[in-house]
Amino acid sequence: MSERLDLVVVGAGQAGLAMSRELYRRGLEHVVLERGRVGETWRGRWESFCLVTPNWSMQLPDQPYDGEDPDGFDSRDEIVGFLERYVQKFDVPVRGGVAVRSLEPRNGGGFLLETSAGSIGACSVVLATGAYQRPYKPLDGVPTDLLQLDVGSYEKPAAIPDGPVLIVGSGQSGCQIAEELVLSGRDVYLSCGRAPWLPRRIAGRDLFWWLNESGFLDATVESVPDPSARLLANILASGARGGHDLHLRTLHDLGVVLLGHLAGIERTTCRFEPDLLASVAWGDERWAQLRELFVTFAMKSGAPEPEIPPPALLEWEPQVTLDLKGFAAVIFAGGFRPDYESWVRVPGAFDELGFPVHEDGASTAAPGLYFVGVHFLRKRKSSLFIGIGEDAAVVADRVAADESARRTLSRSGTRAAAS
Repeated sequence: MSERLDLVVVGAGQAGLAMSRELYRRGLEHVVLERGRVGETWRGRWESFCLVTPNWSMQLPDQPYDGEDPDGFDSRDEIVGFLERYVQKFDVPVRGGVAVRSLEPRNGGGFLLETSAGSIGACSVVLATGAYQRPYKPLDGVPTDLLQLDVGSYEKPAAIPDGPVLIVGSGQSGCQIAEELVLSGRDVYLSCGRAPWLPRRIAGRDLFWWLNESGFLDATVESVPDPSARLLANILASGARGGHDLHLRTLHDLGVVLLGHLAGIERTTCRFEPDLLASVAWGDERWAQLRELFVTFAMKSGAPEPEIPPPALLEWEPQVTLDLKGFAAVIFAGGFRPDYESWVRVPGAFDELGFPVHEDGASTAAPGLYFVGVHFLRKRKSSLFIGIGEDAAVVADRVAADESARRTLSRSGTRAAAS
């Protein structure tokens, strides 16, 4: 091994930086390895990308939002700037340009990390590689002469050849890209799935304020009805142009052609399930549940009942086939999936969906392995700026306790050997 370390954090996004700060508070020396630069995942977002949550939610340990527009929605570059200032302010020990290619248990305890800078042995490792790891592509079969993109490779409308665009996936990213493309003059077709939605402003406050204050974001992983629910889309809205409503109805009004789930592709013909209206109805059911939650919260807090207009009626017969001849591109925006198992070689460390099997961020399969920044690690907000710090503190407490026990055991073993 080229180096031996006590503690390594992998990833220098908001999760890794928050974890580093909490480890520092507990006196635990460590390094943070980052494949690119600080906030590399944010840097890879499309040109016009901005936060969907208000700036005031952009919080890290010992550092609330430090800009001049707390109710605005920072751009991609402004988010990166926030993270870079954090590193500078707290002198976070980041090693950039070090890609971790594999991690596996080491004989005698600890882990071996193979990196672009050589092998590293570590007693403990915290994986903070983020919630956005592997873009999900539901089907193959797109004609090879047609440009194929995912959310990570989409840049801007001008970078796509002239012609219509099919977007597969109607979560936050898919809807934002669809809106940007249709407003640029493109013909846009959107293959839709299930996603909750709400109006951007409710009773004079941002919807995220309601989600936070009502306790929605504090829902624990145990409250999820099914493990696969961790993969459901986030609530649809947009932070672009100061923040506004964005969902299937607003896209329909702009001229986006809405379609059901993509069922298959044969040569240039796409087939879609006849389930679009069912997906719309599912989103409306989530709207009703959230409205009830907000009304109950308002009543308990003594506030007036918020007025949330009911969804507009949608009735039409969506098409079930689409000929891709003449199309410029297909953009896959079906969300992301965990990708730990492609490089973390620890048997039993992940469930059938690829999520870590853990207790408060500590792996149950490998002592000394920890996770932070995962969707629903502990709560619904676990992968969000506003929830990262809370989880990082919990995981850091566990790391500190385990490290203390390890050192005590090591000292005991040394004394026993000496006697």
